Amino acid sequence: MIHAFSFDGTNIVLDVNSNAVHEVDEPTLQIIKDYESSSETELINQYSPIYGETIVREIIQEIRDLKNDGLLFSPDPLPEGYLPPEGETVKALCLNLAHDCNLRCRYCFAGQGDFGGQRELMSAEVGRAALDFLMCASGNRQHVEVDFFGGEPLMNRAVLMELVEYGRQQAKQSGKEIKFTLTTNVTLLDQAMQQFIGEHNLAVVLSIDGRPEVHDRMRVTAHGEDSYRRVMDKIVDFTSSPYCREYIVRGTFTRNNLDFCADVKHLAEAGFNHISMEPVVAGAETDYAFKGEDIPALLEEYDKLTRYLLERHQQGRPVDFFHFNIDLEDGPCLPKRLTGCSAGSEYLAVVPGGTLYPCHQFVGRNEFQIGTVFDGVVNKNMAKIFRNAHIYNKNTCLDCWAKFHCSGGCHANAYTFNGDVLKPYHLGCIFARKRLECALYLKIKTRR
Repeated sequence: MIHAFSFDGTNIVLDVNSNAVHEVDEPTLQIIKDYESSSETELINQYSPIYGETIVREIIQEIRDLKNDGLLFSPDPLPEGYLPPEGETVKALCLNLAHDCNLRCRYCFAGQGDFGGQRELMSAEVGRAALDFLMCASGNRQHVEVDFFGGEPLMNRAVLMELVEYGRQQAKQSGKEIKFTLTTNVTLLDQAMQQFIGEHNLAVVLSIDGRPEVHDRMRVTAHGEDSYRRVMDKIVDFTSSPYCREYIVRGTFTRNNLDFCADVKHLAEAGFNHISMEPVVAGAETDYAFKGEDIPALLEEYDKLTRYLLERHQQGRPVDFFHFNIDLEDGPCLPKRLTGCSAGSEYLAVVPGGTLYPCHQFVGRNEFQIGTVFDGVVNKNMAKIFRNAHIYNKNTCLDCWAKFHCSGGCHANAYTFNGDVLKPYHLGCIFARKRLECALYLKIKTRR
């Protein structure tokens, strides 16, 4: 299987199964597109009047050589399908430190912080039990990860700070390395917290949606007030401080800002070099959910963003845009590319009471409770469902050229829109394919 496309005059061919990427001229592009559906004689007869017989024969020979080398039209790496290994090794936890928030973002999947339940904070006892569970459930894995999430986790800062200290201690005793990430709306990020982040080497995800009018339309305080100015000032202060080691600013775009490239530009021109801008996932009943008629404009906006990022690179001002990151040489191993985030198997979410869920987006759906930090994974059937939620078990993925890069998409979105973790969210597929084309183009243009 291949995917052949053009972007601004650059012709690109991705060999899906080998992950090889080729930049080709126009004659080669056209002949590759027809190679598997036509005989070589038919190709010579069809294209010789256009490109000349000598050139066509040379192209066919080159295609033949690449195919023999496993770099074009390569076979499926797992023709018999994929059987994931048995076991319940957990390498990462999302700790919902706070089922509460001081903002009331209109699009919040977490019910504006409470996840559809009561507003509460995680106790240190539950947090320590979660870390103990991780040290045990991670088995022989040397590297484990913990994401502090919410709600707004800095509403529970004392417990956060205690758990970082405890986690480092337990990891050292277990012969492991632990990485902590904090996702925050930034409003409570004061100097003391900045210093703690720097001293303990936390990675930070900083939420801001872009332009002031875009941000303030969706991200207001509990009293309905704007939050942009406060958030932007704090992000600038933190990212320019010596305490900022690893960060990304993360926004969400909706139907209200289909021109989201302008929001990425706004963040980049503010001096932020690590940016993610996520499409909202929302039901059709909301006024900010995307409609089918929006898709052409959204795809064109990704094209605009690609050109902008290339221009920045050529100016010596590169920006790392999360969804365009692609590592063709040292990327994830094949099993990882089949399962993506590993929610429900290697990655679990913990709520304040200690219940385990497949990920933070399943929190509050009782049927997806998978265990507790005190008892471990007890719902073995649920764990098995997610362990088997890989691309070889998703029919719509089997013939998709992007499958080894999107890894089947988000399980939670699949369930929310289709009632089945094995049926990917259609709009997510459209976005994933477009972003991959943009990423491949940028990879080629920036590695020259």
